Amino acid sequence: MRRTAAVWAGKATGALSRISRRGGGTTLPGDVARAIDPDVLRKLSRDLKHGAVVITGTNGKTTTSRLISWLLEGAGHSVVSNRAGANLIFGATAAALERAGVNGRLQADWGVFEIDEASLERAVDEIQPRAAIVLNLFRDQLDRYGELESIAKRIETAMSHLPEQSRAVLNADDPRVAEIGMNLTRKPLWFGLDDTSVAMRELPHAADARTCPRCGASLQFDAVYVGHDGVYRCPNGDFARPAPEIAATHIVLTGFESLAMDVDGAHIELPLGGLYNCYNALAAFAAAISLGLDEAFIADRLRSVRAAFGRQERLEADGRRLNLVLSKNPAGFNETLRTAIDLAGGRYFLIGLNDRRADGTDVSWIWDVDFERLRGRAQVVVPAGNRANDLAVRLKYAGVEGAPPESDPARALNALISATPTGETAHLLCTYTAMLDLRTELVRRGWAKPYWET
Repeated sequence: MRRTAAVWAGKATGALSRISRRGGGTTLPGDVARAIDPDVLRKLSRDLKHGAVVITGTNGKTTTSRLISWLLEGAGHSVVSNRAGANLIFGATAAALERAGVNGRLQADWGVFEIDEASLERAVDEIQPRAAIVLNLFRDQLDRYGELESIAKRIETAMSHLPEQSRAVLNADDPRVAEIGMNLTRKPLWFGLDDTSVAMRELPHAADARTCPRCGASLQFDAVYVGHDGVYRCPNGDFARPAPEIAATHIVLTGFESLAMDVDGAHIELPLGGLYNCYNALAAFAAAISLGLDEAFIADRLRSVRAAFGRQERLEADGRRLNLVLSKNPAGFNETLRTAIDLAGGRYFLIGLNDRRADGTDVSWIWDVDFERLRGRAQVVVPAGNRANDLAVRLKYAGVEGAPPESDPARALNALISATPTGETAHLLCTYTAMLDLRTELVRRGWAKPYWET
């Protein structure tokens, strides 16, 4: 009775939230249900016919979750997932509630949940996943998480409590993730990139994991792919990148439009761009293999996947093409800038910076973003968000001549549209709530659907 009451209350809360247009019902239903029955997610997770997959890490959770859900659905399974990106334990609970029936039972074959790094231990305990993926660990929201070592220890604790039948799927290219995997009692399934043609030779100045976790010596990198992810070794022989069992080779990147790579004899193509999405696709491939899906099926299915909202979401707006890309920390921002400028030839930009709780209240990290890439190449840069003035100062020091800062989303969007010629593409690189603010305005103008409908 308690579980059923919690499910009914949660579902009613979600419906009311959507009807009133106050939100998508992606978190509050979970709060309400858990207040009635704190074990509601644990009970609902037991109803999943085949089990669940959880995905954590700093960048790429939403996209990787979408890819895995797409694969499982293509194989004929029903999937419950927190697709809107609400990745605290309340968001995962709300997603499960939405698919529960009036009898309080969850009606799905699989659960695919992206989980905030700080919530992973609770999620593993309650969901008991079949597979757990750790994508990467970059500096992000220091005011909330603390340094990488702190969050890495929390993730390691969670991974050490995986159920016996579960498989850890880890990014071998990230030194901090590798350290986690090497401390586990059961061998993880390692994935990584193996194509130096798309690599850098030196760490970017904003790289975080630079030292050997065993002896403290500076790691030597033979290749650098994204942030500090690459091929590394300790000069004293104490630590080195694990050999990936699932590796990507022959990588071809085409702006934000597409990517291609070979993985264990399968040729993977995605309508998503950027080297960071190679990692997301590779993680999804590795997880799908661990769950028993066929390589040829995976490759064929991934060709038709669509981007998650705000993650390379492409929209038409008054004769212009808009590319909305979440960019929320130094490593992620540097990669989206690299893709937009070097691969996509971008010239028209809106950069949105907010400092709300979901973004992180300390925005000093913008000084580690390589905005200098925009100098002499961007024709217009609109600083936007509630910290637009801080961003304008950073752009000035980067030698980038930006438009006047604009904190109002509607006026910022107007400035971008008026400065972008008809038929051209503008890139909107935004922190999380800045992206949501802009999407709300895009929805109001009829240029996008509400995120809970995507």
